[in-house]
Amino acid sequence: MSMTQQAAPAVGTPPAPGRGPADGRTRHRSLALRLLARPEVGVFLGAVAVLVFFLIAAPTVRQGSSMATVLYQSSTIGIMALPVALLMIGGEFDLSSGVAVITSALTASMLSFQLTVNVWTGVAVALLVSLGIGAFNGWMTVRTGLPSFLVTLGTFLILQGVNLAVTKLVTGNVATDDISDMDGFEQARKIFASSFDVGGVQVKITVVWWLVFAALATWVLLRTRYGNWIFAVGGNKESARAVGVPVNFTKITLFMTVGFGAWFVGMHNLFSFNTVQSGEGVGQELIYIAAAVIGGCLLTGGYGSAIGPVFGAFMFGMVNQGIVYAGWNPDWFKAFLGVMLLGAVLINLYVQRTATRR
Repeated sequence: MSMTQQAAPAVGTPPAPGRGPADGRTRHRSLALRLLARPEVGVFLGAVAVLVFFLIAAPTVRQGSSMATVLYQSSTIGIMALPVALLMIGGEFDLSSGVAVITSALTASMLSFQLTVNVWTGVAVALLVSLGIGAFNGWMTVRTGLPSFLVTLGTFLILQGVNLAVTKLVTGNVATDDISDMDGFEQARKIFASSFDVGGVQVKITVVWWLVFAALATWVLLRTRYGNWIFAVGGNKESARAVGVPVNFTKITLFMTVGFGAWFVGMHNLFSFNTVQSGEGVGQELIYIAAAVIGGCLLTGGYGSAIGPVFGAFMFGMVNQGIVYAGWNPDWFKAFLGVMLLGAVLINLYVQRTATRR
């Protein structure tokens, strides 16, 4: 058929006025399908199931102090899982996030102690270092075109070696010196590692920060232009660039957001324990990524939410502490982790297929 030819009009009863063709794109979907289309629904149901299971299997979980401990464990994972999730929605992920937490804490501790300055000076420098690590990861990724897996794997190895070597060089040990008697320590501890009383139960301040950051991340994703950019660059960066989205800026700032999260968790670790072990943090990056994946984020980018990783982190905290409260061998935690991860991937796959089925 030539380009000037037109298809003959179809013969049949025309559609009723005001009603278009009932194809898969325009037909009304049920409330259940619309709920299934949300990335956080599956993990929410999973979190409820895990909570109910341990409420039955481990009666100790029903106590307020036990639940406060679960929330604390969840918050230390969840604060980092949020920026990691945003980065994954943007189509990238960071393997250096675990050791970057320790790098931040080591920087603040050694700088403050060795130079005998107010700890807030160390905190500020640690923030700059953490943001710089994130900016480096982002710049290398967009500048070279290498997969972020390779770039951040290199950063992971560099930071792991630097953390141990520099700590030994400066302190003569694998851990930093105690800074609890230094100026500014108590003020910083109130912000990063304090507790408050709720009905006679001590709740860590990190739980509050976790929920605040989750609310902020949700607002950014759903109500701001930057949130649209995140989804756009994660879905198809070339198409996003074609319509004017600043792809490089978005990706670099997302890596810097991970750096900010690493700084915050690092400061919590420092002001909770007064000292830092230089070899810690290895393997935590997989926990953060797994919490984001369980929360509904896809490794391919362009899909996810900030609320889903909150439930994903809660599942981690619940399983980690629930096994202890149930009196089981804690070595089973890794097995539970693997089951949760595979289950979440399968649920996410089912949810997407069900939500998009015509």
